[in-house]
Amino acid sequence: MITLRRSNHINPDFQKFCEELNKEFWVRYPDNQHNFEPYNKLDESSRIIVVYDDNIAIGCGSFRAWMERNTMEIKRMYVRPDRRGAGIASRVLSELERWAGEERYEHAVLETGIKQPEAIALYSRAGYKQIANYPPYVEVKESVCMKKKLPDSQQSNR
Repeated sequence: MITLRRSNHINPDFQKFCEELNKEFWVRYPDNQHNFEPYNKLDESSRIIVVYDDNIAIGCGSFRAWMERNTMEIKRMYVRPDRRGAGIASRVLSELERWAGEERYEHAVLETGIKQPEAIALYSRAGYKQIANYPPYVEVKESVCMKKKLPDSQQSNR
């Protein structure tokens, strides 16, 4: 049975998936991945989702407050390679958006890369639109930044 659990940045399954994600990025972006590792760090203010199938961790995602008012940033989306293509990432993304709505965020932004067509397709299907690259990705040709207005909820100024 698939369950999505809210957690925090010290969750050991989340930490393991972050390591696996970083390894994958080093393969996809060997020339500049070192520039991005500082921007992928999360802290106690980050919101974490870990996905389990019968208590076995299979994926994760997170969000954190972003520099624009009422906006959060999606980070650290990952699904184990043997579980990809089954809609797990879509479920994580939906739950992150729902959680963000509970916290009264109005928009979501994210950064992905040109060598991640599966991620671009996921976000596009979910209603994200490409925007100009935001800092620190402004001059990065491999980066693709996207934004989405979250569904109305109990939103107020944040």
